[in-house]
Amino acid sequence: MAKDGTNRGGRRVRAGDKPQPLAEKIAAGKAARILEAPEFKPESMLEASELDDTADLNGEDMPTPSEYLSARQKDGKPLGADALFIETWKWLKERGCEKFVNPRLVEAYAQSFTRYIQCEEAISTYGLLGKHPTTGGAIASPFVQMSQSFQKQANLLWYEIFDIVKQNCTTAFIGNPQDDIMEALLSGRRGR
Repeated sequence: MAKDGTNRGGRRVRAGDKPQPLAEKIAAGKAARILEAPEFKPESMLEASELDDTADLNGEDMPTPSEYLSARQKDGKPLGADALFIETWKWLKERGCEKFVNPRLVEAYAQSFTRYIQCEEAISTYGLLGKHPTTGGAIASPFVQMSQSFQKQANLLWYEIFDIVKQNCTTAFIGNPQDDIMEALLSGRRGR
C-alpha cells in the first residue's frame, strides 16, 4: 500500500492460468472442491401445530419469470423473454447448477438477448440507414448501435452464467442454449 492509502502493484486481475472446469479436474483425478447446496433435513421440519399464522406455501422447481419478461411491447406482441428464461433455467437444472445461479441474473440475460433480437428484427425491417430528424440526410440506423450494445450485455451475462456452470458442474456436458436460439433464428429466416 502506498503512503496515500491506495493499493498499487501486485498481481493483475485475471492474470495467470485460467481455472480448470470441475468436470475436467474430476476426470483427471485431481483434487477438486465441490460446492454443496444445503439440503433440507426432514428431522428439522416443524410441525403445523408449532406454527402461528402461517401462509400456505408451495414448493417450486423453477422460479416464476417476472412479468416484465412477457410484457406487451409497443407493437402489441409480448417480449418473449420469459420463454428464454424458462429454457435457460431448464438447461441449468439439467446440469444441477440452478442452485448456484441467481434467478435475477438469468432474467437479465433473457431480457438482454431478447432486446438484441428485437433490434435485429428492426434492422431487417427498416434497414441500416435512417433519416436525420433535422437535416433529413442519411444517418446510420440507431438500431445497429443498440443491437451491438444489447448483444455485448447479453454475452457478458451469459459468460457469467456459463462460468458458474463450468466451475460447478460435476459431469461433462455438451450443448449451449445460445446455439439453439441462434439455430431457431436462422431456420426462421429460411422459411420466409
